[in-house]
Amino acid sequence: MSLVYPRRQRQLENLVQKFGLPPEAPIQWQLLDLALTHPTVSETANYEQLEFVGDAVVRLVAAIVLWENYADCSVGDFAAIRSVLVSDRILAQLALSYGLELYLLVAGSATVDKVGQESRLADAFEAVLGALYLSTQNLELIRSWLDPYFKELAAEIRLDPARLNYKAALQEWTQAQHKVLPEYRVVEANQPHHNEERFIAEVWLHEQKLGEGKGRSIKAAEQAAAKVAFSSLATNN
Repeated sequence: MSLVYPRRQRQLENLVQKFGLPPEAPIQWQLLDLALTHPTVSETANYEQLEFVGDAVVRLVAAIVLWENYADCSVGDFAAIRSVLVSDRILAQLALSYGLELYLLVAGSATVDKVGQESRLADAFEAVLGALYLSTQNLELIRSWLDPYFKELAAEIRLDPARLNYKAALQEWTQAQHKVLPEYRVVEANQPHHNEERFIAEVWLHEQKLGEGKGRSIKAAEQAAAKVAFSSLATNN
């Protein structure tokens, strides 16, 4: 079924063509229109609920891609790689690559808010995935164009372990299992040598130390500690 406004219908058809989907694809255009409507345009008819669905969809697609291509990976590596694939930064980049900002309806301060653009585009991208999924109740409108991107990026991440976000993955795990965030305790090493790791970080959960790591910066030390913790959790679960 087409939309009431022919111009908007043509816009959405143009976007769908960018995804490489055929003109006869079974898309619910009203849902796709809603997925590209920011809350500043309407408090009730906006993309927020579809974004909620799309968040689950993008995580599922990323998990399937990793399962199909890297069966030898540990659960910890799966979670760490996926946390990068579904991050706002990556989803916003994907949105920009398809020119999603040209189709997103916004109003008020959002039209000039550059600071919140990344989050806004990531949210809209997830909402689009939610609309496409609900159009067919499966992933047939999504995997043909999203899989190749995730495969390429996952390969890049595996070649460059520094891109793995173990802190995000560990946070995801602790929230899911215990409904709390891990605690990081950082100290500066005594008399560190030039260019050596100068910070020591510990990560704790419920007064239990999960891991310890070193780094040249606080962030690097926390990432190192999170990696140790996540590797331990993956081994013991």
